[in-house]
Amino acid sequence: MISKNAFSDTIKKYIRYKHSDTISYGILEGDTIYQLKGNVFNSPHRTGKKVLVKQVEVLPPTDPKKVIAVGYNYKSHIDDLPMPKEPVLFTKLPTSLIGHGGHIQYFADARNLHFEGEMVLVIGKTATKVSVDEAPDYIFAVTPGNDVSERNWQDNDVQWFRGKASDTFGPVGPVMVSGVNYDNLQLRTRVNGKTKQSQRTKDMIFSSAEIVSYISQYVTLEPGDLVFTGTPGKTGAIQPGDVVEVDLEKVGLLRNTVSQKEN
Repeated sequence: MISKNAFSDTIKKYIRYKHSDTISYGILEGDTIYQLKGNVFNSPHRTGKKVLVKQVEVLPPTDPKKVIAVGYNYKSHIDDLPMPKEPVLFTKLPTSLIGHGGHIQYFADARNLHFEGEMVLVIGKTATKVSVDEAPDYIFAVTPGNDVSERNWQDNDVQWFRGKASDTFGPVGPVMVSGVNYDNLQLRTRVNGKTKQSQRTKDMIFSSAEIVSYISQYVTLEPGDLVFTGTPGKTGAIQPGDVVEVDLEKVGLLRNTVSQKEN
């Protein structure tokens, strides 16, 4: 069941940005950002100041305390593995995050770096032990994300931590959008202009509401926290110089370039 408040006739695009050494939130309308004042998750108001998006540095949409991710959440991704009976959770770090236009680091000892295009949930209010029916009221917005993963590290380390949470392994943005039906959005990932992944979010094994409810039984989610919801289909290796795009219908396009390999 979806809360009647989860989706709105009014779609809003929120952007977090740096301009003149000041970090602000704003509403993006066309190419113009209208600066906001107050808690972005609780009725902020416009200051009257505006700036063109090309004049700012676009930052990750929030500055979260927690970044939680779900693995194996599309049938098309798990092949012949058993269907998970509950969401498979792991963590990334706030320091993993980079914004639209940022560079994905290719570490010197990396051997098999992969893209994973995903829809990312933005939590809007504190959630502790919420039900599935209640969960949509805690989802403020969604944004495109890329769960960059180093497969050799992921496979050989005892934990996924290094392979999933290293610096720059969490591109998100450029905007977070409220009011869209995030349960049925087209998600596409492209590398150098070629489509590598394409599926709708309705095909997730665990819905956004089920994910948020499940996490909240064990971990308190707070405003601004991010939840990566899983990647569809097949992932693939990316190389220095590759341009990776994650395109989420009605939300936006996230573009990042893979840096040259460290010496």
